[in-house]
Amino acid sequence: MKQLLSAFYFFTALHICAAQETNSPALQIRLASPVDFQVVQRATAAAGKIMVAGTIQPESRTVLPLDELEVRLAGKSLPGDWQPLPFDAQVAAFRGEVNAPAGGWYRLEVRALAHGVPVTTNAVEHVGVGEVFVIAGQSNSANYGEEKNKTVTGLVAAFDGTNWQLAADPEPGAGGKKGSFMPPFGDEMAEHFHVPIGIVAAGIGSTSVREWLPAGTRLSNLPPLTRNVVTVGAGQWESSGKIFESFTVRMKLPGPGGFRAVLWHQGESDAKQDDNTRTLAGNFYKQYLEQLIHDSRREIGWDAPWFVAQVGYHNPADPTSPDIHAAQKAVCDDGFANLGPDTDTLTGDMREKNGTGIHMSAKGLKAHAHLWFEKVSPWLEQQLR
Repeated sequence: MKQLLSAFYFFTALHICAAQETNSPALQIRLASPVDFQVVQRATAAAGKIMVAGTIQPESRTVLPLDELEVRLAGKSLPGDWQPLPFDAQVAAFRGEVNAPAGGWYRLEVRALAHGVPVTTNAVEHVGVGEVFVIAGQSNSANYGEEKNKTVTGLVAAFDGTNWQLAADPEPGAGGKKGSFMPPFGDEMAEHFHVPIGIVAAGIGSTSVREWLPAGTRLSNLPPLTRNVVTVGAGQWESSGKIFESFTVRMKLPGPGGFRAVLWHQGESDAKQDDNTRTLAGNFYKQYLEQLIHDSRREIGWDAPWFVAQVGYHNPADPTSPDIHAAQKAVCDDGFANLGPDTDTLTGDMREKNGTGIHMSAKGLKAHAHLWFEKVSPWLEQQLR
């Protein structure tokens, strides 16, 4: 009797598939999450949750000829067992979570069944559970370095706001068309922590901290460039809020707790300027950066950790800014952020144009990455305990 029932269900499923092929478009699973090379922030040292979401296509006004959705992860030392996903045959869209061990890359597969027989499947070939970092500031946080880099471990991926890809300069989401410290930083982190690393790049060249503030924030004086400033009266200016909006939108996309920390590298456009009226005093730098951190946390809905680098370098004759350095340290002393690296120490052949430029040389980009690794990795080890 059991054999007869099994045969009945099998041929029923075949009939359903045949009907789809001859009378209507074949059912397909379209996955919106995860996407290829996506890195999901782990919740603990050992594991995280992968959001699995999508639709069954084509959508139907009638009940879908399916009764189950299942998901499984395949990869090193994984059992690869199928697990149920939330499903209602009356609704095309679905969303659920699957527990996953830290690591990757994993293959994630979703299948739909009718009477226990698979009808259609879809898969994402590279999904990781590891560490995600938002990297923001001005040009040395972006793609202005002298030589392009790319991940050598194959475990560093970059997010452009919609898709993920293996990290290769120029990194999507940040300004500039040349090289960055992000792939080598990610590689060092991946080799040390044995998990994939995700990069959300958001740096914009030549920007003052004043340009990153929310709309309507009154400014003490004009920044060097005024593309993100609004005049509201005689000698009165406000931030347009454009950068703040795009920055926080990117930070919201992974969801609460969806990245480990923001790495902030900025200060050159606020330290001593050729036009002294555009120089930002340290007390205002501290005020504005603390406001940016506070308001961005409020906007995204959780207290994301920050690291703030000490930076004010212009050229060999003007290699640092004690006033801006003190302000950056004060932000950390006030508990708003962790102290990042002092990258003004990267001089000589660490800079482009045979040491005369403001951006990093090929050698400098590697050194820049290592300075960040030295600051972030001990802190992260503490978080994972």
